[in-house]
Amino acid sequence: MTERQLIVRQLGLQDYQEIWHKMQDFTDNRQTATLDEIWLVEHPPVFTQGQAGKPEHLLQSSAIPVVQSDRGGQITYHGPGQQVMYVLIDIRRQQNLNVRQLVTALEQSVVKTLADYGIEGYPKADAPGVYIDGKKICSLGLRIRKGCSFHGLAFNINMDLTPFHYINPCGYAGLEMCQLADFIEKKEATLEKVSPKLIKHFAELLGYNATKI
Repeated sequence: MTERQLIVRQLGLQDYQEIWHKMQDFTDNRQTATLDEIWLVEHPPVFTQGQAGKPEHLLQSSAIPVVQSDRGGQITYHGPGQQVMYVLIDIRRQQNLNVRQLVTALEQSVVKTLADYGIEGYPKADAPGVYIDGKKICSLGLRIRKGCSFHGLAFNINMDLTPFHYINPCGYAGLEMCQLADFIEKKEATLEKVSPKLIKHFAELLGYNATKI
């Protein structure tokens, strides 16, 4: 069935606000027959604040811009070396799929990708995302509009984690962040090598046939 097709777009390094507004436009203009898509992106350094984000979770000012977003969750950081995966999915037409199940599929995609490298990652019921030994390696934030999702996950691969010290990541004081490069050889910790595994697991979990364009 055509609705089980998933278009995967590799967009490279892109400004956060530009991609955010393109996601809004895509969601507002999609039709019943519009195929679901995944956008793989890196962003230049930026802090993004979720809809319910509290300003006190930004602990110190810096040259890094802060953008008020329309996704769920609190403040987080995006920067080069982090794989951002935006999921533009019409949830209404998917049988046996609700928002909670979509979040679970995103988390499990990362857990399974980590397992490919022999790393044990896990989600937390009370704090969406994926963790390794208490440190957070992947953050999640979604927006649902007219039964369709946008925004998605941010998976730390091989990046400068310093800006996370300027915030309470996802609103949790003292939460330590980590990245894939902490656990495997840095030459293996690249977006080019990791993203195909991530897409494969996500597509398998939700029964998609993924096509990269």
